Amino acid sequence: MANYSEPVFDLPPGVPDEWEILARLAGIAQGLGADADPATIDDVTIRSIIESTVRDDTSVIAGRNAEEIYDALSRPANGSLRGPDRILDLTLRIGPFGEGFGAKPDGVSVAMLKRHPHGVDYGAMVPRIPEALRTPSGKVELAPPELLADVPRLRASLQHDPEQVLLVGRRHLRSNNSWMHNIRVLVKGKPRCTLQIHPDDAARLGVVDGSPVRVTSRVGSVVAPAEITDGIRPRVVSLPHGWGHDEPGTRQSVAREYAGVNSNVLTDHEALDPLSGNAVLNGIPVSLAAVATA
Repeated sequence: MANYSEPVFDLPPGVPDEWEILARLAGIAQGLGADADPATIDDVTIRSIIESTVRDDTSVIAGRNAEEIYDALSRPANGSLRGPDRILDLTLRIGPFGEGFGAKPDGVSVAMLKRHPHGVDYGAMVPRIPEALRTPSGKVELAPPELLADVPRLRASLQHDPEQVLLVGRRHLRSNNSWMHNIRVLVKGKPRCTLQIHPDDAARLGVVDGSPVRVTSRVGSVVAPAEITDGIRPRVVSLPHGWGHDEPGTRQSVAREYAGVNSNVLTDHEALDPLSGNAVLNGIPVSLAAVATA
């Protein structure tokens, strides 16, 4: 089933759409300044996607004229789509059920879905493997050489210091993103920015439920209330991300009342996964210490 959902409300006059805000931020990040025109950035983005797609031999529009495709996406008869709607239109039209920019006139596009507000049923899922695979072998490569070559390092990493404690992150349904912490109905109730710790570790440290614990990594330290639970493994502790709203300049009044601690303080800027190059945000070595209270 495919359907297009129209916005529930129109934007108030002068209020930018979300994609326009993100485009302006992208322009600022690229050095274009705060006056960067979101429409121009949107045009550059869609043209780049089109040019890449017409060069892809596996695309249904391979070899087509990029300007022709751009005009077809942008002409007023197509509803003058902008931002993510125009990108969606492109991906729908070159997809397996798409109209292919004239190849299948009755194929799917944003305009076609708008004519069917209750959706279009395309039936049961259709297997597309190995057709959709782009691996050299034509198979799902579960053990590529790069991963296998890294196995010895993985095995060695498991032989860690038995006294070492590893910090992992977590999320909660009512605080998936930090902006939710400024909505009182979502942050009220028992504290959720807690350090989850196994009962064995709590007993070893002399920590009781709710008491403060100092967590220290190579680069920083925070103090958070303990939440003793057997839902986490011994020698592993967990802090949620997205908290720490008591920093200078914070202007979210509700969030400041439930500030919590910023787990990013513990993230080591020099720790990188050698295989992927990603920053190490989980499994951070830390030490723990109970904090004396009056």
